[in-house]
Amino acid sequence: MDQTLLDDESPRATDPLGDWRRTHTCCQLTGADDGAEVCLMGWVQFRRDHGGLIFVDLRDRAGLTQVVFSPDHAPEAHSRAHVVRSEYVLAVRGRVRRRPEGMTNPNMVTGEIEVVVSDWKLLNTSQTPPFAIEDRVDAGEALRLKYRYLDLRRPKLAQNFILRSKAAQSVRRYLESLDFLEIETPMLTLSTPEGARDFLVPSRVNQGRFFALPQSPQLFKQLLMVAGMERYFQIVKCFRDEDLRADRQPEFTQIDIEMSFVDEAQVMDMAEGMVRTLFRECLNRELPDPFPRMPYAEAIRDYGLDKPDLRFGLKLCDVSDIVRGCELRVFAKAELVKGLRVPGGESMTRKEIDELTEFVKIYGAQGLAWIKIRENEWQSPIAKFFSEDEKNALAQRLGLEVGDIVFFQAGGADMVNTALGWLRVELGERLGLIDESVFSPLWVTDFPLLEHDPEAKRYVAKHHPFTSPQDGHLELLKTDPANALARAYDLVLNGNEIGGGSIRSHTLDRQTAMFEALGIGAEEAEEKFGFLLGALRYGAPPHGGIAFGLDRLVMLMSGAKSIRDVIAFPKTQKATCLMTEAPGVVAAKQLRELGVKLRESAKETKED
Repeated sequence: MDQTLLDDESPRATDPLGDWRRTHTCCQLTGADDGAEVCLMGWVQFRRDHGGLIFVDLRDRAGLTQVVFSPDHAPEAHSRAHVVRSEYVLAVRGRVRRRPEGMTNPNMVTGEIEVVVSDWKLLNTSQTPPFAIEDRVDAGEALRLKYRYLDLRRPKLAQNFILRSKAAQSVRRYLESLDFLEIETPMLTLSTPEGARDFLVPSRVNQGRFFALPQSPQLFKQLLMVAGMERYFQIVKCFRDEDLRADRQPEFTQIDIEMSFVDEAQVMDMAEGMVRTLFRECLNRELPDPFPRMPYAEAIRDYGLDKPDLRFGLKLCDVSDIVRGCELRVFAKAELVKGLRVPGGESMTRKEIDELTEFVKIYGAQGLAWIKIRENEWQSPIAKFFSEDEKNALAQRLGLEVGDIVFFQAGGADMVNTALGWLRVELGERLGLIDESVFSPLWVTDFPLLEHDPEAKRYVAKHHPFTSPQDGHLELLKTDPANALARAYDLVLNGNEIGGGSIRSHTLDRQTAMFEALGIGAEEAEEKFGFLLGALRYGAPPHGGIAFGLDRLVMLMSGAKSIRDVIAFPKTQKATCLMTEAPGVVAAKQLRELGVKLRESAKETKED
């Protein structure tokens, strides 16, 4: 668009606003402002020319207001308004009036009024955007990420970031009211033995050595407890170089909290109060008081996952003992056999069952057995392998009724629980069993301290290696590590883990025993964690904490389907930024200064 359309004289004035001052946002005016003289500023969302009158929906971060250019009220302003197009930036002066009877818009906060323009100023023109700036946009995500600054103009996304800002402010107010200190911890730190997914940063002044970007401030916040800070928090960026999904990003934000002289109940009560306050202040929603609690073993037994969604039913049921002697070999020989009864599911088509069979294969299942319960028969390829006694026992254990379908999974316990657990979630979504308006929080407690990694052929920490074993379980690290329980707790919301924490090993012997159970010898422990072990020798207080994923929490609060919708400038699932084209190639001179040399297959650098 020709630059001469701008009202400023050429060359452009240093202050394009001049004496124009905005009096209201585009979401403030109501019928109570009838007759008021106002000045609004924003972007043109829609322009409609009705012959004599020109209507413009003016948009800013707060919302929309309809403004009217009338040839009768302001002929000169109306004449100039013919050049206005979508996404032009305007300042308008005018008088508020109620809309004519029958013309109000109940879907707009400002829907009962309009502003009749007396004068206006063109602050900037705009090229035609590559996609419509509206919530019903049909452009692909790749295009929207490339032009993220335009996508963020969409009202729904803008509201997500207003909510995110309010959430962060609510958290700070709550924690400050409880005498927490906000303290920053380093971004450049040391890679650890558990740091295979660290982002590494080469050092120019210490060539051949590397910093790591923190996956968590875990060790530093524990050191702050040793330092006597007692109550710490931080809303902090963390980094993890891993494969991405809808709820993962290479850089993410944590609400990180640590407390001295506390036990599990005190940390959980504090965190629970924070979440309740957050929902009350930001969404005007009341959450249960207290949140329900469930041991890890019960969550796995009934739901297959350690983050169960309690907004709907469908529990898993162990039937291993019933089918142990049946003629179906895969059932009879399996470590674990579980069933999932779906009331009224007998009407599922074979195509739908086949889709669910493919779905569970994602989680390591070889297939999916099923039985439809009909009036006088069990319809299924596997029904013939069960005796009448076994059928009766299954019907009683599972509570089967005519019209049901029951799905079975058999094999290793981890696979069976994971596959059926996620099948339960998939069925809840497909069958419309989930009330999306409900928020259902849950504490999951009594986690295993360790879990066996079959690839590494050793035990690894279920949460992290600084979690304390429960009372009486320290000796189990040597005699029966699989049954040692942790002083750990996760907060789950609608089937998503939003926070996780634990009481830490605050004595040298406990921390050393944990390292030994993980196969970390004294020499390696001293090399990688010497600063922590040294600190534990100087009177570390009992302490514990919790960290919340702010991105995931706001995603759930806003109803977004991906955390990319609540992160201003997110990365793709390949960890790239389509807008800036990061990560990028760097100059060979920079690499030489850093003492870094690329392998032949990776050589792609800018010229000096």
